[in-house]
Amino acid sequence: FFFLGMEKVVSCPYKRPNALCRLICFPWAGGGTSQLAQWGKLFSSSIEVSSVRLPGRESRVKEPFAKDMTTVVNEITSVLLNELQEKPFAFFGHSFGSYISFAVALHLKEKYGLEPIHLFVSGAHAPNSEAFLPIKSIPICDIEDKDILTYIQILGGTPPEFLYNEDIKKNLILTFKEDVRVLQTFSFEKAERNMPFSCDITCFDGSEDKPHDLEAWHDLTSGDISFYKLPGGHFYLLEPSNKIFLTKHITRCIENAGL
Repeated sequence: FFFLGMEKVVSCPYKRPNALCRLICFPWAGGGTSQLAQWGKLFSSSIEVSSVRLPGRESRVKEPFAKDMTTVVNEITSVLLNELQEKPFAFFGHSFGSYISFAVALHLKEKYGLEPIHLFVSGAHAPNSEAFLPIKSIPICDIEDKDILTYIQILGGTPPEFLYNEDIKKNLILTFKEDVRVLQTFSFEKAERNMPFSCDITCFDGSEDKPHDLEAWHDLTSGDISFYKLPGGHFYLLEPSNKIFLTKHITRCIENAGL
């Protein structure tokens, strides 16, 4: 059962049982595992890459979407816990995935005393930032599908042929809406005295993307924080040259964590 749960929730096409560290990736709203799981072939044998798959997409398309962030966090944690206890791990999340990776990391730390050796976040605000609040008030049920589609097109990252196929398009819009709904159930209040993390955090952003409030990450870890802007828009990370930069940089950070 455990193995089935693992295969269902996590995609890891390039298995590296002898890796020193696992890099778990968390995709963007409406996204599946296809792009980030493929990062596995770009990394050396010391890092095993996998990508988290939420219900309602890919091989889980028949399952109902998650209702809220707590459900998402609990499922991911229960499936990954054994693996995360046996060797060091790092998280990479993009956009919606940044918030999920943060929520999962927080839960692991609070409940199990486990912490990633490094948290890589991309294309998102710090979760404790004021700039995150407007996302929570988007009236997602009232937004027209065509407006969501326009937004998805502006963001980029979706192959244009997907948008010509009615079924794929419908499914993409629905998945995107449901992911935003999950995000709206996420609330993070930072207690005055409590610094949740001690790991280093790296924030990546596309230089043409709308600016994200990243300063507030300083209140969330006693580790170092670094910021990188890479050329491109919200989906800068899909550009081959940026992929190479990210791979090299993430590898260096993980290797410097002194495994």
